[in-house]
Amino acid sequence: MSDIHLQLAIKEESGHIFKRSIRKLLESTFILRDRDEKLYAFLSRESNRQDVSEYLRMIGFDLLVDDKTGVCMLVASEEDEETVGLKRANVVTFTTLQYHLLLVLWKIYLENVGYSEGNFVTKGDLIDKIKSFGVMPVRTELNTAFRLFKKYSLINYAEDEDGEDMKIELYPSLQFGWDIPQFQTVAREYLKEEEKEESEEETVEKDPMEEMPVDFEEEEV
Repeated sequence: MSDIHLQLAIKEESGHIFKRSIRKLLESTFILRDRDEKLYAFLSRESNRQDVSEYLRMIGFDLLVDDKTGVCMLVASEEDEETVGLKRANVVTFTTLQYHLLLVLWKIYLENVGYSEGNFVTKGDLIDKIKSFGVMPVRTELNTAFRLFKKYSLINYAEDEDGEDMKIELYPSLQFGWDIPQFQTVAREYLKEEEKEESEEETVEKDPMEEMPVDFEEEEV
């Protein structure tokens, strides 16, 4: 393994925002243009991006900036993808309910894109949407999921609000919140459910009389 060398020249006036950006990435994985405009502007600048990437690669990470969606994200460094203990260091394993909720949130986000300033859904509409997929969320589990998604900058909401009218803002980072193996598992569950429903719809209970032969002649008297 080669020696690790780090040579950065961060200007004094940029030192504070450099530290804030690094800590924010390590804490929440994503930094969004619409939510943290100053941090995003700093990270998306090419020279700063290179410095941050060089620093992060020291600990097995890298910086990826998607200018189209306005998302900066912490990712595993390609150099350390196969290194034991680092590959999944910034991957959160969601519960099945949380993953179902994540899929529903992304579906709603796509449906709302371009219709208005920001992308919002009310808590009541979200719960109805979840139930339409056959998932019955428990209040405590739902609140736990909301807090987790907010921590990782996937959604945002006012914590002092509650009830069905509570507005939840959906962020484009939702599309990057997938753990592929877990996504495949949940997708297979959905496919099984759809196949089961289609099979049940196609199965029609038959009249026992239909099983009797109809090709006969009456006996002449």
